[in-house]
Amino acid sequence: MTTTTPATPSHEVLRTDFQRSVAAYWNTNQQDPVNLRLGEVDGLYHHHYGLGDYDPAVLEGPEDTRQERIVRELHRLETAQADVLLDHLGPVTAEDRLLDAGSGRGGTSIMANQRFGCHVDGVSISEYQVGFANTQAEERGVSDRVRFHFRNMLDTRLETGSRRAAWTNETTMYVDLFELYAEMSRVLRRGGRYVCITGCYNDLTGGRSKAVSRIDEHYTCNIHPRSEYFKAMAANGLVPIGVVDLTARTIPYWELRARSALATGIEEPFLTAYKEGSFHYLLIAADRV
Repeated sequence: MTTTTPATPSHEVLRTDFQRSVAAYWNTNQQDPVNLRLGEVDGLYHHHYGLGDYDPAVLEGPEDTRQERIVRELHRLETAQADVLLDHLGPVTAEDRLLDAGSGRGGTSIMANQRFGCHVDGVSISEYQVGFANTQAEERGVSDRVRFHFRNMLDTRLETGSRRAAWTNETTMYVDLFELYAEMSRVLRRGGRYVCITGCYNDLTGGRSKAVSRIDEHYTCNIHPRSEYFKAMAANGLVPIGVVDLTARTIPYWELRARSALATGIEEPFLTAYKEGSFHYLLIAADRV
């Protein structure tokens, strides 16, 4: 039997004009062809990008099926990215409870349950995404262990110290990092693990580059400098135990996407920013002390 979460008034979740604008963006872009087309491959819907080299064979062969091959390969790379995140969560048991902060359409949460058998709560400020993700969990028969909530990642309303692990997968650019990490630290038990995959600008080279600013404008977000992540973690009892620069591993994904019929025009700024060194794609794993 599925437990229905009481509806939360939007004014309790969306507290600023910026949050309302972000929610409106994801609610009105619900038919985004990139996320939907890729998710249709196997029913795992992601809201992040990919990692690893693509198979050049997808560009060969019959032209009339080339786009289908590219879509499948892009989806494979996005799923590989989620696997890399899950690899860094540490030991997780079936009885552990996890948090997906900014859960999108739910792909990473469902993968975590498939791998560990654990409980996962996802939170998103997009009511559309929450409804979509809960439908996916129900269709897979895991809604008793994987649930999505219309809540703010800065105020998840989850019990203090209740989470074995938590993650943000390309969602930190929508929030203040100090507020976010105060909440992550609160919900994690001592020794719990937080994992972040994010794009951040290289503040050793100065401010935002032109390419990074174009990404901000496209997604209505606010990309943070690299150093801000470590300052905010240190201020909230999160100690980094591993930092992995994934930049080189994500470039092939963007090169392939630029050659797909799903290209939106944002591919060029990503590739420019990554290749010029003004933008980094990082994984940070940190333990709650």
